[in-house]
Order: sequence, then C-alpha cells, then structure tokens
Amino acid sequence: MTAGVLAIQGDFEAHAKVLEGLGARVREVRAPEDLEGIDALVIPGGESTTITLGIARDGLAAPLRDLVEAGMPVLGTCAGLIVLDRDHLGLLDLTCRRNAFGRQVRSFEADLDLPGFEGPVRGAFIRAPWVSGHGNGVEVLAEVDGHPVAVRQGNILAVAFHPEIEGETRLHEWLLGQAAAGNGGNSQ
Repeated sequence: MTAGVLAIQGDFEAHAKVLEGLGARVREVRAPEDLEGIDALVIPGGESTTITLGIARDGLAAPLRDLVEAGMPVLGTCAGLIVLDRDHLGLLDLTCRRNAFGRQVRSFEADLDLPGFEGPVRGAFIRAPWVSGHGNGVEVLAEVDGHPVAVRQGNILAVAFHPEIEGETRLHEWLLGQAAAGNGGNSQ
C-alpha cells in the first residue's frame, strides 16, 4: 500500500511517520507524477494559502480533483480541510472559517467522539478552522462549541485538528483501511 502525503508545506513529515508506522509506503506529493500509483492521500495542516498557491503553481489541482472524484480515499487535517472546501479544490460541499478558534495562543487539545471510532479521538487545534456551512451530503462527525470540526463526504474524511501530533493513528488507519478495501486508489 502506498499513501501519498501532499508535501508542499505544513506538517507532512509527521503524517508520513504515522503512515509508515502503520506499514504503508509513503510518497511525498509535490508534482502530478507523484500521484501515480498511490492508493490514498493525506492533505496535511499548514498554511492554507501557501498550500493552495503551491497546488496551483505545481499543476496539481486537476490531477488531485480527478483522483478524489474517482474515489481515492483522502484524509484532510486542519488546513487540509480548508484546501478541500468549495472555495479551494471544491471537493467537499462546505465552506470553512479560517483561524476560527483564534490565534496561536488560543490553541487547545480536545477529545472528540467520532462515529465509527472506538473511544475518543484526540486532536490538537492550532489556529484551527471550523465548518461554517455545508451541503446535505456532508456528514458532521464532531463539533466543538456547536461548530463542525470533523466531517465525512464519500471517500473524504476531513478534520479541523491535528491528530498526527497527538499520537492518534485511527484516522490514518481509516484511510489505509478504505484503500485496502478497494474504496479508491489508482494502483494495480
């Protein structure tokens, strides 16, 4: 199993370590050819404007859309949630509010109950977004103070927090499980 991690900017190395620890081969994705043969994809946290500009600069928008629309399982975390929204890649039927919980000094950790995951999922909210509006096809999995922070739509699981820095592996396990079950991917 080969998992791609978008490696334009942000916390891609931490995601790679989690995926490798779960037995996946990891490929850093910086160009369209890096998408060939991957079975799943992580769009990590970081700075959403920088990531979006890098996607455009490197010609990744159309190939990313094609793979995700073909069913490739995707995990988006923090800025990854923003990058997937209507105003950016347009792969999730939702809009986000950036830095919704406040500046860096307002960062916090929380345990969230997500359907399909046994026990609370731990996440770090660092200048985190929240979902400010969504369509009917978006399943809200968790909220903080009444604001959606974890969603699923088809083959995409997106969260407003960083599970990778808390030692939380279950979201990455979900991603690899979806790929292993044949719920996406483009490798033979």
